[in-house]
Amino acid sequence: MNVHIPTFPLHGADDLASNFQGLTRKILQREAVIGVVGMGYVGLPLSEAFCSAGFRVIGFDLDEARLASLSRGASYLNHFADARVAAMAEQGFAATSTPNVLARADAVLICVPTPITSHNAPDLGHVVEAAETLAAVLRPGQLVVLESTTFPGATVEVLKPILERSGLRAGRDFALAYSPEREDPGNQAFTTASIPKIVGADSEAERRVACTLYDAITVTVPVSDTRTAEAVKLTENVFRFVNIALANELKVSFEALGIDVWEVIQAAQTKPFGYMPFFPGPGVGGHCIPVDPFYLAWRARAEGASLRMVELAGEISRAMPRRVVDKTLEALAARSCSPIGARVLVVGVAYKRNIDDTRETPARDIIEILRSHGARVSYHDPLAPELIVGGTLMQSIDIGSDTLAGFDCAIIVTDHDAIDYARLVRETPLVVDTRNAAAQVDAGLAGKIVKA
Repeated sequence: MNVHIPTFPLHGADDLASNFQGLTRKILQREAVIGVVGMGYVGLPLSEAFCSAGFRVIGFDLDEARLASLSRGASYLNHFADARVAAMAEQGFAATSTPNVLARADAVLICVPTPITSHNAPDLGHVVEAAETLAAVLRPGQLVVLESTTFPGATVEVLKPILERSGLRAGRDFALAYSPEREDPGNQAFTTASIPKIVGADSEAERRVACTLYDAITVTVPVSDTRTAEAVKLTENVFRFVNIALANELKVSFEALGIDVWEVIQAAQTKPFGYMPFFPGPGVGGHCIPVDPFYLAWRARAEGASLRMVELAGEISRAMPRRVVDKTLEALAARSCSPIGARVLVVGVAYKRNIDDTRETPARDIIEILRSHGARVSYHDPLAPELIVGGTLMQSIDIGSDTLAGFDCAIIVTDHDAIDYARLVRETPLVVDTRNAAAQVDAGLAGKIVKA
């Protein structure tokens, strides 16, 4: 992997601020204890990476179900195998909900959710709660790193003041840094240990000790300060957000021209430079793409600037679930089927392929809109057994023998590998495909497929 490393000093403890020399030495000798706050999609694999590098790791979480699962060596994440949890335990990993344990950690990494409000404003409630918990036990010589995605300035403006209520000062008594998570759940090609780590801090000494820590598990890419590191993460996800919206815009326009957008993308990506494929779908979901760009847009507005492309991309993405439903209703009407009482099966409700995470999934909007038209909606997802939609708990149904024929229509929202799409098309009267998942089925069945 070729990674350009900026010319910030990284190694050598001799010229470090004296307060952090001991911590640096403990890291280099693998004697440092690592505390990870938040045992979710980011915190758990991060803990694994440090365990594998020879560190003792303490996981902190308030979710007792997660803690119970970890204590028996079992995983609660579909893409994270039980064997990996068991291996962590053998390497000395322990999880707890007792805040005082964090005082034993030499480095504390905060990996908590940062959602947005209904008005697309940042919700840093989890970060504030974690900071208040840590401030009560913070001791001199510790390193604190925020990994949660946030707006530029949040580390200094939100996290730092809370930690300093302890009476300790960042940069003098404890080190403070920001290193954004770059997890891609379910991606087998890139793991925590193989993805370069952005590291930003507001003093050279803090940046060096933070880089020393992350150097133990991967390649580090230091940047000048925490604000820059926060901006790097947002730039990555704004890039994806805007390009996914563009792919959906192209899909709509090409459809009007009688052109298959999937064929266009497949051909365009053969160009070895200047083009990167992004794919259309029913909308965006997950904990990053539909959320992070609005952190930057919110901050820009506060400073009198604007991100018009982000706002427009948001409008396009929010419109996609309704467009999927409109295409479905048109296809049903063409078959003389009224939406009132129509039985519709939503196939896949996780926000992306082959994982069980349903945060911000467009499937919720699709189901609610279908219900508003009078349709009777069920869903099938082998990885997401339950889904709350409009305050109602839904459960994934089995699609065994003769089940599919009882539906008027199926909508492919998430294209998990475990689903037999040929059988879905064969046994269902109508299939609305938002992911091009049924592209390879028998040509004789193509008339049953509507792309949306």
